[in-house]
Amino acid sequence: MKPARILFVTGTDTGVGKTIFAAVATILLRQRGTKVAALKPICSGDRDDARLLHAAAGKILSLNKVNPWHFRAPLAPVLAARNEGKLVRLQQIAAHVWLVARRFDVVIVEGAGGLLSPLGEDCDSRDLIQALKATPNIVCPNKLGAVNQVRLVLAALSQPAARNARVVLVNPAKPDAASRSNPELLKEFVNPRHVLVLPRLGRKRQQR
Repeated sequence: MKPARILFVTGTDTGVGKTIFAAVATILLRQRGTKVAALKPICSGDRDDARLLHAAAGKILSLNKVNPWHFRAPLAPVLAARNEGKLVRLQQIAAHVWLVARRFDVVIVEGAGGLLSPLGEDCDSRDLIQALKATPNIVCPNKLGAVNQVRLVLAALSQPAARNARVVLVNPAKPDAASRSNPELLKEFVNPRHVLVLPRLGRKRQQR
């Protein structure tokens, strides 16, 4: 059996649209007949992001499998977990994703915060991408400074991950000169086929 393809959704910051992109990608894959799961392994604060992914995937998994680690405090997950006397480690997270992946063609995994935001005691999203051998999808608001932000994330990734990474620029409600020129400038540093521009989707909301 061919192993599932794992797509990891990270961002240049928190609140950049990772969940909306992950949900839309999940829905589009389902419409094409792909057997897909969407996971938000760790979240802190509310579970709105996990619920959105749960619905986007057709509730094929329980909410607790979509989001096995949920902590109440709206802090970085590692701190929120410590507040509850709990520890989460890379091996636990990766093992959960691999277990789910046995049943699907594609698994979309959304991180929390930016690439280097601590997820657990010994890991951040970069570590999880490497452990899962996942394809990174970097979500960034398409505004002035986006090229620098994306390049910083790419520089932080391993070379193989950076080569395979997809960049998702989310347009503002009112595009300006920067948002119109960013995609072409980014294509000087990233495989042009790996740069995607999306319209502003959904309402502005806190992404964790």
